[in-house]
This record gives sequence, C-alpha cells and structure tokens, in this order.
Amino acid sequence: QVQLVESGGGLVQPGGSLRLSCAALGSTFRNNLMSWYRQARGKQREVVATISSDGTTNDADPVKGRFTISRHNAKHTVSLQMNTLKPEEKAVYYCYAVRTVFGRPRENWGQGPQVTLSS
Repeated sequence: QVQLVESGGGLVQPGGSLRLSCAALGSTFRNNLMSWYRQARGKQREVVATISSDGTTNDADPVKGRFTISRHNAKHTVSLQMNTLKPEEKAVYYCYAVRTVFGRPRENWGQGPQVTLSS
C-alpha cells in the first residue's frame, strides 16, 4: 500500500509558477508509475503528466513546455513544476500511483492540493 501526501498548492497569479510535491509513504514507491491529474470544477479529471520508475516522462499536450514532472526514488517523492499558469488551469491537482501486483493494477490517489489562479 502507498499513501500519498501532497503539498504546495495555493493561490498564484496567471503567468506565475507553482511547485507541487507528493510524498509516498510505503516501501514500494520505486515500482510505481507516478502521475499528476487535475480536475476543474464541472469537468472530468484529466492526466497532466506521468513519470515511470526509470524517469521516462509523458506530458499532456496542454502543458508541454510549461510543466515538468520529476521524481526522486530514494526520497519517495514526485513533483510537478508548473510555469506560466493559465486561468483555466485552476483545479484540484491529484497525485496518483499505480503498480502491478500479481498481474493486477494497484492504484492510490492523494487528496489533492487546490491550485487557484487569481484574477
């Protein structure tokens, strides 16, 4: 089991930057594919960026060139650096972990820090 604890959300101006962090409590962090998702009010949850255990990343098209996902396996953390934030990116951002256990996916979600863009 992996417990995910996020931090770093808050209020930021459009065009500004914010860094989210997620600490994974548990011994299996290295085996997890880690992702950040976000969900704006009234919209479906969507993937923002993903990073595999070997550091391979995949960013959603809307955030390419502005957001960077990274992980530190020894510290059991994954981060999301968000630059040039847009007003429409106000959302709850969730940390997500998935690994395969006996052929089945085992998923864990964080509770989600709120990212608010000021007017």
